[in-house]
Amino acid sequence: MKHKFIFLSILISILVLSACAPQSPTPGVLIPVKLPVGYVPNIQFAPLYMAIEKGYFKNEGLDVAIDYNMETDSVALLGAGQLQFAIVSGEQILLGRSKGLPVVYAAAWYNNFPVGVIVDPARNVTRPADLKGLTIGLPGLYGANYIGLRALLAAGGLQESDVKLNSIGYTQVENFIAARVDAASIYVPNEPVILDDQGVPYTLLRVSDYTSLVANGLATSEAVIKDHPDMVRGMVKALLHGISDAVDNPDEAFEISKKYVENLDKADHDVQMAVLKKSIEYWRSLKPGSTQPEAWENMQTLLLDMGILDKPQDLTKAYTNDFLPSNK
Repeated sequence: MKHKFIFLSILISILVLSACAPQSPTPGVLIPVKLPVGYVPNIQFAPLYMAIEKGYFKNEGLDVAIDYNMETDSVALLGAGQLQFAIVSGEQILLGRSKGLPVVYAAAWYNNFPVGVIVDPARNVTRPADLKGLTIGLPGLYGANYIGLRALLAAGGLQESDVKLNSIGYTQVENFIAARVDAASIYVPNEPVILDDQGVPYTLLRVSDYTSLVANGLATSEAVIKDHPDMVRGMVKALLHGISDAVDNPDEAFEISKKYVENLDKADHDVQMAVLKKSIEYWRSLKPGSTQPEAWENMQTLLLDMGILDKPQDLTKAYTNDFLPSNK
């Protein structure tokens, strides 16, 4: 009887310990992923909508939900281990790493920095140096619009003090048309298309015509790369599949986006399709997902000159091309 009691006690202990032990991933069960994008639902996120709707993320075992909250501090949450991935631009990676956040840029979405400055043609601006003395509107002294503007000023040998900056939120088109600003920092695939539709003349200076910078892409953390490399590889693969699909099939991408972008089906089809096609120019790449050392070096130099990066970062740790499909 005593032996039977001991046996039962051991058996119960084994069962209890087994129940408490970490469980292996169950085949077929999707891993939930919240993906902050830092902006409202927009046709420019068509590659994500394609990847979700056509099952590219699910094929990699991932259940991706887009987070549009513009207040989400994606880099801080990545560094703290509260997010696995986020869509961010290159300067956010370097600024985050300067604060000790172990964030890493894993794949490029845009092949060039998609920011530019639109200028009233009456100002006779043909190069960045001609911006001197103008009032320039932008969402605020932060983010890609600000970084891109500073890059153009630097290309023209100008400092921020050489122009007057006016924080106007995301109302660049309205303020430009009303002549409340001489110029505005914008996303090339967006505001110029709207102005074209309204027949408003402008001069456009593109950042990408003067320098190479790291634009939006997929970011993760050193911990996720170390502990879940297959997840990173799958996320990159699915994103790039969505991008290539949108590039090759813009009409289908537009139709799929209607499910995610409110009133897109009621919006001006020609304008929104033009925005999509202009965006595609920035998504198409001979080396999908890759970024080059020169673009990171340029970004770091710019941030140092702006005084918002206190010291150089180890760029080899800031990004990786190791998870691109071509590097299997």
